[in-house]
Amino acid sequence: DVLEAFFAKNKIKTSRVGNNVWATNKHFAEGKPTILLCSHHDTVRPATGYTRDPFDPEVYDDKLYGLGSNDAGASLASMAVTLGWFYFLEYLPFNLVFAGVAEEEISGSGGVESLLPHLPKIDCAIVGEPTGCRLAVAEKGLMVLDCTTDGRAGHAAREEGDNALYTALDDIDWLRNFQFEKMSEWLGPVKMTATSIETPNKAHNVVPDRCQFVVDVRLTDAYTPAEVLETIQQNLRATVIARSTRLRATAIDTSHPLVQAGLNLGASAYGSPTLSDKALLQVPALKTGPGESERSHTPDEYITFDELRQGIEWYIALINNAYAL
Repeated sequence: DVLEAFFAKNKIKTSRVGNNVWATNKHFAEGKPTILLCSHHDTVRPATGYTRDPFDPEVYDDKLYGLGSNDAGASLASMAVTLGWFYFLEYLPFNLVFAGVAEEEISGSGGVESLLPHLPKIDCAIVGEPTGCRLAVAEKGLMVLDCTTDGRAGHAAREEGDNALYTALDDIDWLRNFQFEKMSEWLGPVKMTATSIETPNKAHNVVPDRCQFVVDVRLTDAYTPAEVLETIQQNLRATVIARSTRLRATAIDTSHPLVQAGLNLGASAYGSPTLSDKALLQVPALKTGPGESERSHTPDEYITFDELRQGIEWYIALINNAYAL
């Protein structure tokens, strides 16, 4: 609602799909390269340790405090102003599509995925996240695995049963030590981490006949999610089920005009360990924006006004430089 009101006040026509708001430049024309400016308006729940009200924006010492100010309110606001900067200009050599989307923090189906079918054909995207206006040319994907080992119950005091927990521990040991052969140029190795484990039976004197554990897999562009899943399934005794394989790792070629524009403007390129809506876009996408990633999801989250000004100037300069306006 706030986004719609902001654009209406500035005489910019918008459309809405669920909680996603989008708009194009006024003189949108078929046949020109179309750039998507995409950032999210949802946040995580406040972390413990806030000394300020996370839901009451507060300005102090040239900083705007509040939940979501850094991740990704600053990028979202900067992109909204960027659309306004170009909106009424005629004869642009490109089209712009702005998308302020929901459910990024939970990778929900009601976010950018639900919006994409309603948008014009997109050629490339800038995804707004706090990167210090550096160029995140690649980012790791995510695959969460639910693993189950089965054994046979028995009395813990006797040599009975087949301990499903021990089988799980053997599997976890393989996960801990196995290394995939191929290494990503920007993202390094695939990373697998067991994050929780439990047995349904809590009795101390019963050998567990079932054990369930969860594995967090951080994907790289060196392998597809299916390839990683197949390798894991072939090497574990557990039954392994992926909750989803849609949050893939992504990379944009450094020869792409957006990346070259950023490098020409003095920005550095890197591979990002954090996930964003970049994973759900089927076009070359560059993640970049004002603010710092390490500030995200922390108590007393903030953005400085210098960073906000930098974000607006950065997006405008990046687009102008990429398409030689």
